[in-house]
Amino acid sequence: MRYVMFSVKDDTTPRLGVAQGDRVVDLQTIAGTQGTAPAPTTLLDLIAGGPATWRLVADTVNRALPRLGGAGFPLADIRYHAPIPRPLKNVFCVGRNYVGHAEEAARARGVQVKIPEVPMFFTKAPTAVVGPYDDVPWHRSATQELDWEAELGVIVGVSGLNIRRDAALGHVFGYTIVNDVTARDLQNRHGQFFKGKSLDGSCPMGPYVVTADEFGDPHAKDIALRVNGVVKQHGNTRDMIFPIDALIASLSHGLTLEAGDIIATGTPDGVGFARTPPEFLHDGDIMETDVEGIGTMRNRIVAQA
Repeated sequence: MRYVMFSVKDDTTPRLGVAQGDRVVDLQTIAGTQGTAPAPTTLLDLIAGGPATWRLVADTVNRALPRLGGAGFPLADIRYHAPIPRPLKNVFCVGRNYVGHAEEAARARGVQVKIPEVPMFFTKAPTAVVGPYDDVPWHRSATQELDWEAELGVIVGVSGLNIRRDAALGHVFGYTIVNDVTARDLQNRHGQFFKGKSLDGSCPMGPYVVTADEFGDPHAKDIALRVNGVVKQHGNTRDMIFPIDALIASLSHGLTLEAGDIIATGTPDGVGFARTPPEFLHDGDIMETDVEGIGTMRNRIVAQA
């Protein structure tokens, strides 16, 4: 399934739908045609229902769609929302999880390259999350060094504590795209990641959540990012230092991961601060963030005070 949170022009209330081809069908419409109980209205509600609910909803969708014909809304006519517009807690993130990014970060800081022995975790505040086609604010009074980071996002589906690595992928509901937009000057000035990673609007996410059964191997997906049409990042998830099962096992060690938690799994090389000379985002710039098998986000940078 390819789930999407969306709204339409005559009703701005976000609703949960399934993307099929060039259209999206509201889950409530599908449930109504099948005479079943009302469907979940948000992705968080669906995830919270657990695997039995996921299977029931997927079976209902698969039965209904062949009979619905052209029902639903053209993708071109909807407004996309972040899959989880207001996460229940901070977005978990992983620093320097690609060899190329670890190397370029070390070069930019003039230090010796050191590949981490354990994952480097940090978080972004829930208020950072915006939709996949929303504007990203450049808070000019707070930062002059706004940077990009294209990442594969993992949506936890089954809660767990001390999750074994060999069972970790079974806790995943699906995958989405995250751009870990970062204020580099704040990150450096504060000596830690949280502040520079958590400015409002600095976590565009979406456009779809592709369920784990449909997404396939998460460690064989191309990732790319363009600024104003120019490729800045191009990598593949096979190059992660710590693959997703290892990240989940490590993060959940003594810390309960809950259904609906979001993990951004790190970015390939090509970020702005590590370029020669460094490059940062400016008013009017367009970021396009791709992950193979999910789609493309497109976010405009808009200067604010």
